[in-house]
Amino acid sequence: MADLSDAGFKERTRVSAAREALLDVPPVERTERVPLSVADGRTVAEPIDAVMNVPHYPRAAMDGWAVRAEDTFEASDRSPAVVEPDDSAGPNRAVRVHTGSELPEGADAVVMIEETERVGDELELFDAVAEGENVGPVGEDVETGQRLYEPGHTLRPSDLGLLKGTGVDTVEVFDHPEVAVVPTGEELVQSDPDPGEIIETNRFSISRLAERWGADVTRRDIVTDDREALRAAVQRDLVRDVVVTTGGSSVGERDLVPEVVRDLGEVFVHGVALKPGHPVALGRVEGTTVVMLPGYPVACIVNAVQFLRPLIDHLGGVTPEPLPSREATLTRKIRSEPGIRTFVRVTLEDGESGLEATPTRASGSGVLSSVALADGWVVVEESREGLAAGETVAVENWEYNG
Repeated sequence: MADLSDAGFKERTRVSAAREALLDVPPVERTERVPLSVADGRTVAEPIDAVMNVPHYPRAAMDGWAVRAEDTFEASDRSPAVVEPDDSAGPNRAVRVHTGSELPEGADAVVMIEETERVGDELELFDAVAEGENVGPVGEDVETGQRLYEPGHTLRPSDLGLLKGTGVDTVEVFDHPEVAVVPTGEELVQSDPDPGEIIETNRFSISRLAERWGADVTRRDIVTDDREALRAAVQRDLVRDVVVTTGGSSVGERDLVPEVVRDLGEVFVHGVALKPGHPVALGRVEGTTVVMLPGYPVACIVNAVQFLRPLIDHLGGVTPEPLPSREATLTRKIRSEPGIRTFVRVTLEDGESGLEATPTRASGSGVLSSVALADGWVVVEESREGLAAGETVAVENWEYNG
């Protein structure tokens, strides 16, 4: 790779190409067996089969009377069959049942309650039912040994209910990817900044996002702009799957992180064709992926969503899904540069003709409030040179917690 420190970014990798290179790594192979109570959102690591039938007994499919189907032959409104209500089933006898209750031995069908009438000590049946009618047979829902889930499936609450109902109590799942977040910059402080100092916020935001996306996160202290300190910080967390640094990723004199990573391993992307936040770098050291995010908060978040989120999904064996979005009409035009994927922060309001999106910023990568107070962003693809007022756009909810 050419030396970029003096000339700046002569070339910028397209987002799709950068992401493809980033994901060229095998998923995490570590697994653990966990109880269903903590399995929500985890990724299945081995096939899961039903342990028992559901239902495990023949059950009434509705409220009514359990009977022998042959005793209802030719029953109708004008010529009802007559049976004896009883506690046990048998020839010309009927047993009261409710939806879900076990079908009594000796019965093979259920007559709906509205098709019956008590007359003294007898029960009149106005419907001829066939054997098995209004009865849920053993295994109607799930059969013993039936394959329920394959590796790679992300478990949802409904899945957990199904597993519990089929006798499964624990599942083998992939471990969460392990991510270390390392803020860098000699100007950063935790609180009470003097002139020239900045309160560090990226670690807080990026760590929480990574946890939402399914990672186990280690938060590290601020590391100053010193080669040896940065080198030690990266090496310390090579036991993890991903090291995320914030700050120091560009090509200035104090942007040392890519140089340090290059010395330790490789940097395969440095500079991406997106805005805000093109000074992102991606590399690997001893099998650990290093995501070097820009220090400006908005640029940091944009790149985290574009690269760290799909990486965590990939490592965790999860098929990445697009961010949820809502359609809206642009109230103002958006300018963008061809060949650059642009993320424009917008606010949403109900207008006369539907939802309206008003751009707040496409630039200003250090203005954190422009993201925190936005309702989402509009992505202008590389092939477009801006968007016109009145266009229908998709507003992505990048903070979706799902």
